[in-house]
Amino acid sequence: MKELDLLKRDWKKNADSFQQISENEIYKMIHKKSSSIVKWILIISILEILFWTVSNLFFSTDEMLIKIKHPEMIFYLEVLTYFNYVVVLIFVYFFYKNYKTISTIESTKLLMSSILKTRKTVQYYVWYNLGMAVISSIISFFIAFVYNPDMNYLREKLATSGKAMVVTGGILLLVTLAFLGMFWCFYRLLYGTLLRRLYANYKELKKIDL
Repeated sequence: MKELDLLKRDWKKNADSFQQISENEIYKMIHKKSSSIVKWILIISILEILFWTVSNLFFSTDEMLIKIKHPEMIFYLEVLTYFNYVVVLIFVYFFYKNYKTISTIESTKLLMSSILKTRKTVQYYVWYNLGMAVISSIISFFIAFVYNPDMNYLREKLATSGKAMVVTGGILLLVTLAFLGMFWCFYRLLYGTLLRRLYANYKELKKIDL
């Protein structure tokens, strides 16, 4: 019986050792995957900025602004554009910071905390961009309608016909919703997929930490 007890104790020690090695390997794998996901979030956000910058160069709104001939409106549009770039660059900085933090973390609890923090940052970024898309659409429609001379006929038509006003309002609403829907699908496809993978890593880490 004595030898059997010794064998049991020895087996338990070895079993604990194997479990520890297994958990350590799992942690390293999750750590590497999480770091890679956050790196891709950073890369995609930078590519997104480059895409919109290049798009603005090729599809400039200068002609419309020249037609408007309203310095105050042009100034507000430029302020909104620069403000948007500043905010997006701040988000990119946070993505970079999150990536550097997750890449160097060695504690399971800290890694879990960083994953949740990164998910929140990305969610705020997506909601900001969707909100800015709606605001930009509304402002663009308003400026084009009120200040663009090419809209004189439409303004006169709407002033004399309530039905035309309702139809135009409905069309603008549908266009705005379609525009917002495209953005939502884009962000859900790119960032949503990465966030789901990141959260799956978080759940695996939670099992290890129990």
